[in-house]
Amino acid sequence: MSRPESTPSSVSVRNFVAEHVAGIPRSGIRDFFDVVQRMPDAISLGVGEPDFATPWHIREAAIYALERGRTQYTANMGLLKLREGIADYVQRKFGLQYSPQSQVLVTVGVSEALDLALRAVLNPGDEVIYHEPCYVSYAPSVVLAHAKPVPVACRPEDGFSVTAKAIEAVITPRSKVLMLSFPTNPTGGTMTREQLLEIAAVVRRHDLLVLTDEIYSELTFEGEHVSIASLPGMLERTIFLHGFSKAFAMTGFRIGYACGPADLIEAMMKVHQYAIMCASIIAQEAAIEALARGDRAAEQMREEYKRRRNYIVGALNQMGLKCHLPRGSFYAFPDIRGTGLGSKDFAVRLLQEEKVAAVPGGAFGPSGEGFLRMCFATAFEQIQIAMDRTAKFVERTRRG
Repeated sequence: MSRPESTPSSVSVRNFVAEHVAGIPRSGIRDFFDVVQRMPDAISLGVGEPDFATPWHIREAAIYALERGRTQYTANMGLLKLREGIADYVQRKFGLQYSPQSQVLVTVGVSEALDLALRAVLNPGDEVIYHEPCYVSYAPSVVLAHAKPVPVACRPEDGFSVTAKAIEAVITPRSKVLMLSFPTNPTGGTMTREQLLEIAAVVRRHDLLVLTDEIYSELTFEGEHVSIASLPGMLERTIFLHGFSKAFAMTGFRIGYACGPADLIEAMMKVHQYAIMCASIIAQEAAIEALARGDRAAEQMREEYKRRRNYIVGALNQMGLKCHLPRGSFYAFPDIRGTGLGSKDFAVRLLQEEKVAAVPGGAFGPSGEGFLRMCFATAFEQIQIAMDRTAKFVERTRRG
């Protein structure tokens, strides 16, 4: 029997889309890399994903979990053994003390942890202060929670850190949350203890809650990484977000976590249990192994990223694209304003003419316009070729 043909309808599906969702733009990163996927010979300095395979002992733990038939649901909060490992890890690495029973929640990546935190604490009309340029999901996540995102620009002359003065300047009676992420995607900006102490004083003075996303903390190349949660009076007003994707090259496992005051973690868990239920048990088993024996591999990967960083930043500066030396993450953020091209035009032409893919800085907020994100989480030899091609492109733009 043939299937009846569909008939034209006067109904517009767009009418059913919520206004606050319709107003959110698509990710500038993902739209750009839809084009890249159609160019298999392009060198990608775009997607922020380690080029290392997940260390074998971590993969083996996932395989062994499957072989043992570990395919069930877990508790909404996550496996207790994993939460205990997380509590030990954050105490050892960040000096933070949390109860694994009530103050640690395992999530599907840090992105879910951020979404849970925002939905658990925000009322319609509340304001969330965050720094730009920043990861593309921050402002949309605030909007999806029916709150108002309030950006604070980070300046290249400050190493893309954020100042207490700039934060305090945008605080209003509706301000409720300060969202931080250092080291920062896309700039590699970091914060010193002294800078964070000044911000902590502002937070306490205005009774704000802090969400701190420290997913790149293990990729700090110089100096000390300090969590704002470790500063006096901040543990009880901070939700600490972290995960396994960057330090342990476990992006596809999609495991993150949130640590914080028990009442806030309980509120986040309620959203999590209705929306997600639990993270994959197989991925959780792998995460247990990563925490137990993954430090050495993480350190080796960090040293290789540092070598790549030194090369790519040197090459960019040599070709005349001013680029600060990022103290963390695996991103270079060169200034391309001197070429006379906007960020998107530069990125599109670099891809079309030299087959090098990078992300326009404007994708990370208006203050990122005039810059380009280049990820050095790809093979050193590929980075060398990409820099040679980029230098040729820059020279052509200058000749007009």
